[in-house]
Amino acid sequence: MPRACVIVLDAVGAGALPDAAEYGDEGSNTLGNVARAVGGLDLPNLEALGLGNVMPLEGAPPQPGAPAVAGRLVERSKGKDTTTGHWELMGIVTPTAFPTYPHGFPDEVIDPFMNRTGRGVLGNKPASGTEIIQELGEEHQRTGKWIVYTSADSVFQLAAHEETVPLEELYEACRIAREILTGRHAVGRVIARPFTGEPGHYERTPNRRDFSLSPPQPNYLSAIRAAGGTVVGVGKIWDIFAGQDVDESRPTKSNVEGIQATIELLRELEEGLVFVNLVETDMLWGHRNDPVNFHRCLQDFDRRLPDILEALREGDLLILTSDHGCDPTTPSTDHSREHALLLAYAAGRNASGRIHEDGEFSDVGATASAWLGGKVPGRKLPGRTIEL
Repeated sequence: MPRACVIVLDAVGAGALPDAAEYGDEGSNTLGNVARAVGGLDLPNLEALGLGNVMPLEGAPPQPGAPAVAGRLVERSKGKDTTTGHWELMGIVTPTAFPTYPHGFPDEVIDPFMNRTGRGVLGNKPASGTEIIQELGEEHQRTGKWIVYTSADSVFQLAAHEETVPLEELYEACRIAREILTGRHAVGRVIARPFTGEPGHYERTPNRRDFSLSPPQPNYLSAIRAAGGTVVGVGKIWDIFAGQDVDESRPTKSNVEGIQATIELLRELEEGLVFVNLVETDMLWGHRNDPVNFHRCLQDFDRRLPDILEALREGDLLILTSDHGCDPTTPSTDHSREHALLLAYAAGRNASGRIHEDGEFSDVGATASAWLGGKVPGRKLPGRTIEL
């Protein structure tokens, strides 16, 4: 039975898109700038697969005989966030950007949210998540009010101390916010941001939850399922797609858990798609402008890549890609408008260093769907299949 595995290395962008200046991201190049910042990448297994064929990268020279097809993918959607990126990887182009709130959320959002949750609101402004809990955490614990904040992305983020507000109450408040944030206020995601600790030393916990909009259909996940395939999400895939067209979810609290879950699924599953998000390059290091640990996070993945490859069966498809950038070497702590990387490997075949030219995000889903016997690109589904 055919199997495919798509692994999204979150925020590992492959250079600014042509319209990056419109987003304030001219010159962003997550992979390239991280490589320069650390004096050259040290990712031998990714290099052997063909990482240096994606683009010029210090420390990762091109490999003419690399087994994977390499390339950079253009995003057609308007945006540079997790939801937009993942959706387009599966064939959902977002022609109008999700709403953003550079001045905070209006009363028509905040007032019903406070009324329905029974708690007041602090913050309500764009902010760094690690900074706003230090700024407002003590007042939150004293008053019980929610910490609400946003970013350059289309997100409503809700922070609460786990000893002040039980986790389930935080999650229920996010569900309420998701119900309120519709129509012209239909943000891409509502995100629960629990934290613990003492004033001045607060830390976010791994108990984050994302509450996304439901994605339009058809898409390549629905095409795979319509063809009789199973879709298993690892990490926050279930949340990003609001549980739609995902048969099973393996939520994780770290990349270590995500990689291990992926390997186990590749050893167990008989058919279908394993769709994986590994978030730490984004959440822990990209947003914190830490290129050294960004690179170390990629090294952690690189060390386990042989185990992933070993778990593949002949005829399996493995695609490594990304959803946007988050260049840790620029002054901005926000996502950046970048190409997605592409490494596509069919177990038992050698691509001999082939390059996938002029690719788009949707090519990932198109290829996975075709591999698993689902719909191929056409009038309703964008992209094109990758020659493997």
